[in-house]
Amino acid sequence: MEAALGGPSYPAELTVTSPERIARWRPFVHWLLAIPHLIVLYALNILSQVVAVISWFVILFTGKLPANLAGVQAMCLRYSERVSAYTSVLLEGYPPFSFETTEPDPRDYPGVMANFEPELDDRNRLTTFFRLILAIPHFIALAVLGLVAGIALLVGLIAIVILGRWPDGLQHFVVGVMRWSLRVMAYTTLLTDEYPPFSLEA
Repeated sequence: MEAALGGPSYPAELTVTSPERIARWRPFVHWLLAIPHLIVLYALNILSQVVAVISWFVILFTGKLPANLAGVQAMCLRYSERVSAYTSVLLEGYPPFSFETTEPDPRDYPGVMANFEPELDDRNRLTTFFRLILAIPHFIALAVLGLVAGIALLVGLIAIVILGRWPDGLQHFVVGVMRWSLRVMAYTTLLTDEYPPFSLEA
C-alpha cells in the first residue's frame, strides 16, 4: 500500500508517493548515497539562479519567457525535489541523473512527480520587476516552516529506524513544506506570475 501526497492546483505541482514500509537502515546511509546528487544539485542551483536573472531581463524587455529557459528551470527545480525526497528518506528508490528539460515530469523516477505549466506569453512586467519583494511573506513563512519541518524530519527518521515507516501526519507535513517551497521557487524563478497560495495542501 502506498500513500500519494499531492495534486494539481498551481502551475508547479509536486506529488510524492511513499511506500508504506521503509527499510530501517536507510536513515543511516541515504545522506551518504546522495552525495553525488548533492554535488550535481549544487551546480544546478547556480544554473537556476543564472537562468532566473536572464529570464528577469528577457521578460522585462519582451513580456515573454522563452520556452528553453522555462525548460531548464523546470529541470533544475525537479531535480531538487527528487534529491530532497530521497535525502529525507520519503522513498527508497535512487534518483536518476536525469536532465530532461520538459515541463511535464518525464516520469523516470517513480515516487516523485514535479510538473510545471510555465507562462510563456503576456507576462506581467510589473510583478516580474518586484518579484523577490513580493515573495518576502513566503520567505518568512518558509523560514519558520523549515525549522518545524527539520524537527519533523528528525522525528520521522527515528520512527523509520524504530517502526520501519513514516508517521502519516509527519510525512504529510514534510511533503507539504516541500510543495509550498516548490511553488515559491517556481514563482521567484519566474515560471509563473500566479502568486503562490499560503498552503501545505495540493
